[in-house]
Amino acid sequence: METELQEGHPVWNYFQEKELIVSLLQEITNVNPLIDLPKYTNIFNQLLTIEKRFARKENQLFPFLEKKGWVGPSQGMWSFHDNLREQFRLIQYYLKMINLEKVSTNTPFLIDGIYRLMGVEENVLFPNALDILTENDWIEMRKGEEEIGWMLSQTPPPFPKVEYIHPSEDFTIREMPFSLENTSHYDEGYMTVEQVNLLFKTMPLDLTYVDENDKVIFYNRGEERVFPRSAGIIGREVKFCHPPKSVGTVLRILDEFRKGTQNESSFWINYKDRLIYIRYFAVRDANKNYKGVIEMSQDITDIKKIEGEKRLLDWE
Repeated sequence: METELQEGHPVWNYFQEKELIVSLLQEITNVNPLIDLPKYTNIFNQLLTIEKRFARKENQLFPFLEKKGWVGPSQGMWSFHDNLREQFRLIQYYLKMINLEKVSTNTPFLIDGIYRLMGVEENVLFPNALDILTENDWIEMRKGEEEIGWMLSQTPPPFPKVEYIHPSEDFTIREMPFSLENTSHYDEGYMTVEQVNLLFKTMPLDLTYVDENDKVIFYNRGEERVFPRSAGIIGREVKFCHPPKSVGTVLRILDEFRKGTQNESSFWINYKDRLIYIRYFAVRDANKNYKGVIEMSQDITDIKKIEGEKRLLDWE
């Protein structure tokens, strides 16, 4: 790619990460885990942060491309990400089992997969994205990236460059993606918008609300979310918010909820050595009309360990 990009532009950030990734791949290629396991492990753990790159693409870049009608990356490249995630998990398992022969055997496959992915990014994904998306799209995308982060040791420069505009001179008309009518009405009690936001932010749960049109309209910004989310998913079809291999299950849940044959579905998975409980609830109004789905995810690893009773405060 020969396109001149401003520092801090999302694609510029991807290319800064690429330099780091190539450096790490070159290092890990030259390290034999059978001889220098600590060095191999250190490089491998740095490569693991490529998950931030995947998360930004899946939750930021892909949704903007979907809005322009290009859904290929959401379907094809997400599967590519998942294949690499499986390779990372496999090597992590062999490292845990101290099976260094298997680590050595599987590392070249991981390296080759990452190189191939970056080739598709550079030759197909990024050039087309730059043609399709507008300057405002990239600016909005960058805002969402702040929540996910980068592989880089330092936060990239702001994009666009920060220029102070006095409030009295700010005439920007900002479009809201949904109606604000009746947003302060609650069945019982009264809360300000600030209090509602604080409530959702403090709850130790990941909450996502998908409306009756299968569009994501809300997620809470907890301090320690189980799964990464960013502003790019608001207004996005929920089928594009899950890995391709689980889309069929999600669509079936939505269909059964919409028909009224089911109201709840639960799953639990091991994710980053934690036990995650995922639940889906059908949302219906007073007349039993389908109004969408709430997805709730919670880390229950420590909850599962609870036994007996605790009736006393133990702060001291």
